[in-house]
Amino acid sequence: MTQTLLLTDALFLRHDPGEEHPESPARLAHILALLEKEPISGTERKVARPATEEELATVHTPRLRAYLKGLRGRHEAVDPDTTTSPDSYDAAVLAAGASVQAVDEVLAGRSRNAFVLARPPGHHAEPDKAMGFCLFNNVAIAAEAARRQGAERVLILDWDVHHGNGTQAAFWTRRDVLYQSVHQYPYYPQTGAPFEVGEGPGAGYTVNCGLPGGSTDADYGAIYRDLFLPVAEAFRPDLVLVSAGFDAYHEDPLADMKLTERGFGAMCTAMRDLAERTCGGRLVLLLEGGYALEGLSRSVHTCVEVLAGKRKDSFPEGVSREAAAALQRSREALKQYWPVLGR
Repeated sequence: MTQTLLLTDALFLRHDPGEEHPESPARLAHILALLEKEPISGTERKVARPATEEELATVHTPRLRAYLKGLRGRHEAVDPDTTTSPDSYDAAVLAAGASVQAVDEVLAGRSRNAFVLARPPGHHAEPDKAMGFCLFNNVAIAAEAARRQGAERVLILDWDVHHGNGTQAAFWTRRDVLYQSVHQYPYYPQTGAPFEVGEGPGAGYTVNCGLPGGSTDADYGAIYRDLFLPVAEAFRPDLVLVSAGFDAYHEDPLADMKLTERGFGAMCTAMRDLAERTCGGRLVLLLEGGYALEGLSRSVHTCVEVLAGKRKDSFPEGVSREAAAALQRSREALKQYWPVLGR
């Protein structure tokens, strides 16, 4: 069994939204260059495979799939933030396929965990709408693949600095997929308030904690310790998926958070340990945002070291007054669904 599978492909570097666009090929190029320069034992790299039309259809409507397919080979503005180049559609299909492939490998026991190093990212893509640099929702498609393979409960943890509105929308009324997100709030895309908890059968299975700009490693630690991990333990997932965005890094140009490499390592350690306790270590990370190139590549490298069992990070102690208030609002909104939060 491979300890940590890394899935990537040269095609991901050919998705080019434009010269000044923050979601540039340089993001992945920097990550791969550092992994080449400082290789991590216990990892294995494989090329990705594209998603099938049936796999895309588990999340996205026929209208959106036809629209995006029509952009193949073209430079086109999907919205003010989201632009395609001639290879973008094929890269997006490959990113979705890599996400399913990672789930396949981990659930089959061929890899203990995996990191999908793909672009474009996915968590803003709604079932019928591409937006926010995203075309297809990779993590949602991966979760649906896991459900088809027999995983009864799937946890999606989203630590990107922007709320994953698309993932939330995909599972809003579902109780077989628990979506948890920590993000800067209020901020793009203006979703992710603490009272957004799902509805119908899915009430309580969407867990949002929006933090103010300036939140630190210690603030994030409080969210994990007192909200995410107790709920996740009670949920008992069969697979853990992480929308791993790195734009909460303290030098990122698109946000105002203060996370360090240690903070990302601590979040990854928490997820690895949770997966070990609840589902035999079955854990898949999928690359989302992150636009400070040095911080992005170093933080991804840190997380790969954690996955491969080469390091273990912890959160600093303490929590700011503002983060503690945000945490309390989320706990209040959710404690009727999760008795563990009422303690």
